[in-house]
Amino acid sequence: MKVSLSWLKEYIHLDLEPSVIAKELTMAGLEVDAVEERYDYLNNIVVAKVNEVKKHPNADKLSVCMVDAGGDELVQIVCGAPNVHEGMFVPCALPGTVLPGDFKIKKGKLRGEVSEGMLCSAAELKLNTDAAGIMDLEGDFLAGTPLDKALKVSDTVFEIDLTPNRPDCLSIIGVAREAGAFMEPKAKVKFPDFKLPKDKMGNESIHDYAKVQIIDPDLCPRYSAGLLFDVKIEPSPFWLQERLESIGLTPINNVVDITNFVMMEMGQPLHAFDFDEVAKGRIVIRKAGSDMNFTTLDSKDHMLESDMLMICDGNRPVALAGVMGGENSEISDSTTRVLIESAYFNPISIRKTAKKTGIASDASHRFERGVDPEGTVKALNRAIALMAQICDATIAKDIIDEYPNKAVPRKIDLNTDALNARLGTDLDTDAIKAILESVEFEVEKTNDTRLKVGIPSFRVDVTRPEDLSEEVARLWGYNNIKTSYPLVPAKGRLLDEKIVLREKIQQIMTGFSFCEIINYNFINENSCDRLNLLDNDKRRQVETILNPISDQMSVLRSSLIPGLLETMKKNISQQADTLKFFEIGKIFFATQKGSLPEEKEMIAGLITGNRTDSSWYSKKAKVDFFDLKGAAEVFFEALMIENTGFEKIENDSCPYYKDGYAAVIKFNDTLVGTLGRIDEKVLKNYGLKQDAFVFDFNFNAIQDLLPKVVTAEPLPKFPSISRDITIIVDRAVTVGAILKQIEFIFKKESLIENVFLFDIFEGQPLPEGKKSLSFRVVYRSASKP
Repeated sequence: MKVSLSWLKEYIHLDLEPSVIAKELTMAGLEVDAVEERYDYLNNIVVAKVNEVKKHPNADKLSVCMVDAGGDELVQIVCGAPNVHEGMFVPCALPGTVLPGDFKIKKGKLRGEVSEGMLCSAAELKLNTDAAGIMDLEGDFLAGTPLDKALKVSDTVFEIDLTPNRPDCLSIIGVAREAGAFMEPKAKVKFPDFKLPKDKMGNESIHDYAKVQIIDPDLCPRYSAGLLFDVKIEPSPFWLQERLESIGLTPINNVVDITNFVMMEMGQPLHAFDFDEVAKGRIVIRKAGSDMNFTTLDSKDHMLESDMLMICDGNRPVALAGVMGGENSEISDSTTRVLIESAYFNPISIRKTAKKTGIASDASHRFERGVDPEGTVKALNRAIALMAQICDATIAKDIIDEYPNKAVPRKIDLNTDALNARLGTDLDTDAIKAILESVEFEVEKTNDTRLKVGIPSFRVDVTRPEDLSEEVARLWGYNNIKTSYPLVPAKGRLLDEKIVLREKIQQIMTGFSFCEIINYNFINENSCDRLNLLDNDKRRQVETILNPISDQMSVLRSSLIPGLLETMKKNISQQADTLKFFEIGKIFFATQKGSLPEEKEMIAGLITGNRTDSSWYSKKAKVDFFDLKGAAEVFFEALMIENTGFEKIENDSCPYYKDGYAAVIKFNDTLVGTLGRIDEKVLKNYGLKQDAFVFDFNFNAIQDLLPKVVTAEPLPKFPSISRDITIIVDRAVTVGAILKQIEFIFKKESLIENVFLFDIFEGQPLPEGKKSLSFRVVYRSASKP
């Protein structure tokens, strides 16, 4: 929320520097994100003296002026203002200056005469609405002085990041109340006059024209309304436009601007209806029911749900309650009768409507956090009085104030000893009483350690003694609370095993030159189709997101592979085509409706591109399945998980892998994961043209396989010898099966240290369908040479 310092000073006396105010507000819990000077742009505009005025030779309504802008030479500027004359001091924008509206001044020619700047009107500088001529700076000035210094114009704007529990500070008066609490002595807020002007009161009563009926009082506990006649719709006066623009709002017309002004001043959203468009003069607050569509002020159509709260007239809905008005009853240039709404709506109902319709308005922002239920009439009277004055309107006698569910005043018994124990302070009861009273709590001292605290209706966030403790802490100053340490020594505890394993995997993979990536848990709903998963595949049990951040992220991921392929696509689009990355994350499977999804942690990685690039010492070579398999083997070796085996995938459990280029990794009968080459059809579904190789491991299965005890062996004392064996087998026989058989046969032979494949051969003179496998057996004795 933006707060103008000049506007703030209308309600409270502040003589502190803006930097001090920003610091104090932040320490009080109203974090100031930014501080800016509204009139910074005036620093680039200088005071200039008009030394000479000549008629433009080629235009009757233009003048050629020679002005002193503080430089070494006079500047020629072509001006069209009728009031320019010699000797006057005026604002001058030289080339390069940027005026409000992002209008940049350039040197140019007007009707053949050079113009090296612009003499400005007050309207062009946003200083008032006078655009009839250039601004006459009456008085004597030094040419070249920056205009902001010459006019002593300044207004600081604070941008405050409010927490959701402080809706009372979503107004200038609310911030003024907080600012008064850190002044010395404490300052009280000067409230505006809420009385209606008697000279603008008409003879007719609102009850003769309008009726209000609340059908759903749980969703609308209070609804107040006022009526004005003979309203003149015009642009707002400058002071009102200036106030709205100071906090980033755009003026529209006097009626709408007044409702916005009062909302920002008091925190109570208002809405103005063209009363001539309110059928039968009736306002009915009810749920949407069977109404299906509604067009809001921004000309957008919205599908209604039956439980959305609506403001209706005698025939139809005219507003989404607390969110946005309808196009069918908006204020127009022909409006003469205005009905003003000031209500209190159920915060939960407003938030649901705002989220479902996708409308985030200033009104819904306040209603969904909770406005002051006792402030509706004050805000209504304030708006009526301003409209009567600014719009020259006549006020209908009386107001309508339907209040079926009256707010019950809240009182909290506060034990000051408990408060001090909670905060680690030693404040006495009187000091605590004074602190709370500084922000308009009504406090009664019942004894030396007890206070009865009346909670103001605008503090919807204070409901228990702990909330009052927080109020005392922030107003007294968190920095005043002394740091204390527990009397018992703090004992550290071991990190969770999962955290340790994640960190170890991250270290191992980065050591293999893999980069870690972190993708969203959300993926496109068609990801399962793009992976060619079977209809009965568990990974098709995706959990749908009710409120997705994008239609491309509408379901929870049931596999990490779509994220890997999307990351590959993004990197290749940036001409990075050799990639090695991995991700550790959870996947989700939908269970029964209304229950949380099943979660499973996985580790997945991808390699693509070149193993080596073309250079003087090597030829370009692309990565293949065995690069990935080697990485997987060393990965398990680094985790000290032994006896894992690779088996060819013979079924259709992983249809996203190319047939014949995929394997499962098992430890005995435990499935640890899969790896393989991505099928061409899947690559095409993701817009990829180069091969990709992926592994997908079960994190929990790996954790279960970690050795409980790590043993060390001495380095061998004696040299090894090796013998080579070549066997000819059918092409369908896998190397893994042979190695497993060799291990089984020689498992009792203590002299064999290692057996590995070092060559494969197919072709003549071998028979067709056969292959030659050469193994090296390494022998070593631990006790003798």
